[in-house]
Amino acid sequence: MQEKQASFSIKNWADDDKPREKLAKKGRSTLSDAELIAILISSGNREESAVQLSKRILASVNNSLNDLGKLSIPQLMKFKGIGEAKAITIAAALEIGRRRRIDTEEVINKITSSANVFDLLQPIIGELPHEEFWIIYLNNSNMVLHKEQLSKGGITGTLVDVRLVLKQALEQNAVGLILAHNHPSGTLKPSTADKQITHKLKVAAEAIDIKVLDHLIITQKAYFSFADEQIL
Repeated sequence: MQEKQASFSIKNWADDDKPREKLAKKGRSTLSDAELIAILISSGNREESAVQLSKRILASVNNSLNDLGKLSIPQLMKFKGIGEAKAITIAAALEIGRRRRIDTEEVINKITSSANVFDLLQPIIGELPHEEFWIIYLNNSNMVLHKEQLSKGGITGTLVDVRLVLKQALEQNAVGLILAHNHPSGTLKPSTADKQITHKLKVAAEAIDIKVLDHLIITQKAYFSFADEQIL
């Protein structure tokens, strides 16, 4: 029995098969996602090596690193062999990857289509487990003057303060606004509340000669545009 348990340990593998040694000798690109996660967690449990445990964790999210990044610390800790420290390590590593993606995203200074808005905001809010409402402020050439999070809420929705939106618009000398929020559920269908806040902001902005140009619902891989669907 002891021999069987010992065989699960990465220490007993050939050096070329050990994730750390493999990365050092052959480069990071040669490692599978499971091997990279195995480096983070260092060890598995009595029945699984770190790599086997990592494969099982990935399998639970259909081998999607994006979906893995959405798991909470308690959810990660449900896997035997993953304590709080290991769960935090995994979460921190995936958050670094998400932020790196934002930093390397091509800078978008001008909005010419709804796709531009998606490219600008998806790396920021597309994978969040909670809703956030963002505003993009534009000049008369549709150049981005400013973008900011207006509110942050639970998975059921956010609170939007129209007065804050218009105050910022005046301070930025904006003539156009684009609204955007994410749906953690993945649904692209606008809710009644989504339509109501869009109408409320549109009417309020028009009173001071500012146009609401679009409202996007953003998910991990897609988006819904009020303007494209002609329901603005």
